[in-house]
Amino acid sequence: MTTTSEPVTTTATAPQAVAPQPEATRPASGTRVDVPALQQMLLGRWPEERSEARRMVAEHPELWKQEGITKEEHREITLAQMKQMVPYGQVLRAFPERLGGRDQAGANLVGFEELVAADPSLQIKSGVQWGLFASAINHLGTEEQKDRLLPGAMDLSVPGAFAMTETGHGSDVAAIGTTATYDPETEEFVINTPFRGAWKQYLGNAAKHGVAATVFAQLITNGVDHGVHCFYVPIRDPQTMEFLPGVGGEDDGQKGGLNGIDNGKLHFTDVRVPRQDLLARYGQVAADGTYTSSIDSPGRRFFTMLGALVQGRVSLDGAAITAAKIGLAIATKYAEQRRQFSPATGADELTLLDYATHRRRLFPRIAEAYAMHFAHDELLDLFDDVFSGREDTPAKREDLETTAAALKATSTWYSLDTLQECREACGGAGFLSENRFTGLRADLDIYATFEGDNHVLLQLAAKRLVGDYGKKMARAAKSPAGMAGIVAGQAKDAVLHKTPLRRFGQSVADGGAARSAGRLLDADVQRGLIAGRYEGMVAATAMGMRPALKADSIKAQEIFDDNQVNLIGSAAAWAELVRWDAFTKAIGKVTDPGTRTVLTLLRDIYGLTTIERHLDWHLTNGRISTGRAKAVTATIDRMLKALRPHVLDVIDAWGFSQEHLRAPIADGSEKERQDEARAYYRELRASGTAPVSEKELRKQEAKKAKAAAQAR
Repeated sequence: MTTTSEPVTTTATAPQAVAPQPEATRPASGTRVDVPALQQMLLGRWPEERSEARRMVAEHPELWKQEGITKEEHREITLAQMKQMVPYGQVLRAFPERLGGRDQAGANLVGFEELVAADPSLQIKSGVQWGLFASAINHLGTEEQKDRLLPGAMDLSVPGAFAMTETGHGSDVAAIGTTATYDPETEEFVINTPFRGAWKQYLGNAAKHGVAATVFAQLITNGVDHGVHCFYVPIRDPQTMEFLPGVGGEDDGQKGGLNGIDNGKLHFTDVRVPRQDLLARYGQVAADGTYTSSIDSPGRRFFTMLGALVQGRVSLDGAAITAAKIGLAIATKYAEQRRQFSPATGADELTLLDYATHRRRLFPRIAEAYAMHFAHDELLDLFDDVFSGREDTPAKREDLETTAAALKATSTWYSLDTLQECREACGGAGFLSENRFTGLRADLDIYATFEGDNHVLLQLAAKRLVGDYGKKMARAAKSPAGMAGIVAGQAKDAVLHKTPLRRFGQSVADGGAARSAGRLLDADVQRGLIAGRYEGMVAATAMGMRPALKADSIKAQEIFDDNQVNLIGSAAAWAELVRWDAFTKAIGKVTDPGTRTVLTLLRDIYGLTTIERHLDWHLTNGRISTGRAKAVTATIDRMLKALRPHVLDVIDAWGFSQEHLRAPIADGSEKERQDEARAYYRELRASGTAPVSEKELRKQEAKKAKAAAQAR
């Protein structure tokens, strides 16, 4: 894995640079986006599967979220919707073909992500059933266990919970308190939650619908704790839906969102499960209690088992981007039609998109959605490479885990922030439930902590990035030439940072706004600044944490604490670079000149707003001059104005119909109201009966008085 220039999802070749537009920030007159072709491109590697999922959402209103219902009603509706989807087979694509699936890992996630357009509760409850509970069986079980346990999980005759998170341990799964102690006399595991903090918490399907659970517990046999393993545990009588002996639980009740999911707690007291129900792909216990595993290292075994479930993070990345696109499509369509304030008496009011402030609120987020889309496509490719078995290597799995962690964390935050901005940009109309912003944002709020708190995920990714940087430095330091290169590079870097942007071939003097804009639109300059920030943060973090290698554990923790904020920031910076590279590579595949020009404009908006977002870092680290920093903002504003004629095309290319958006403010009715009002005032003015405003009357009187005075 390379941590200094290339994202882990790319090959060794550098992304194809896109030449800057000749007119700096403005597409040529007559430029048009080929919307159907771009829409087809955005469907990605599995266009039929994504289109099928979208058709299912559009054509089945019974799958759409109903606002204003109770959580009890919402829960039952969501379960019924899931049962309705089973015959389609779309939600079963990831499972073995011999059991009715299609062995299509990537295509399965593509369809799953689209369910957020119907109802996020439906998407997440489906994810609990098929993406967590059933997937734990599929990825952690043996072939015999799959044949025995998967059919019920697949056809929903056995609704299940995924019992990993505990009240006392969320992200720190290795430290969970639940135990599974092997009893060789009965050949059973005895499962216990020995204290309240070990209760399983926030589990979908646990409060009401679940009849079984995949329970993660510390496996203890012959007096040895072999770490966290997964067990298949029945929890309710499927006829009476009462808890089985030794199993208990509580309903989590009303939540801030996703109330179609019956989240709850589970606890276990001397619950016995047969030895055969330890999901035993990576660890087995013989009848006499002897433990064996194909993975010798307990740490590597633990991360391998958890890595098998990384698809949750991949799918949340995609779903968050889809939800943000829906919000942006609604807000942009409304802003194209909504008019406010007239520039002159008798003139039409301006649309919201004719205001620079409104373009600033929405357009950079549209550009970022495109960058996130293309990066997610690469993440899906990487996921499919690993989970199809084509390239299931330790290195590829590590790349997948790192990329999924960084992208999921940053995209879910982006989605929440974007939905809030869209809500505010639509004023009071945006606060109405019927226009979806408030409901979508409430439902997606939990995405920031689903499948790992975002800060913890960024820390996980950053440790890999910093670790790889450290290994690179260690390899270089082994030879005199390599060490000399490091010293020379550090000295050179220090000099160059005193000469802003010289490392990118730019003049220290900004030389005027036109030249500044042209240089900023150079692909190498943009990438250099974005990559430079990431590399600088990783290097600073690595050097800051280096003393911890020789320190005692207490001091090492203090050193880590001193560097933690920068550590997490470096992973977020890397995610920005991954997205810029993915966007640039995607543009290289576009043949239509107009589409390529507009996509390049979007990429430049993403690149420069990313740089602008971190101007404080670039300035304080001497990477950019004050004059060039001013040019960044001015250039962005000109680019946003240049995007204005094309913005509906790039929105429409996302492929959402009114059945996906389902917001009255985006269905054209606002335009009808505005047109009606404009026609009314035109007719009134033409009739000659329009009242004169007091302000105009005073102006006329003053004019007459002045003329009279001059006549005297």
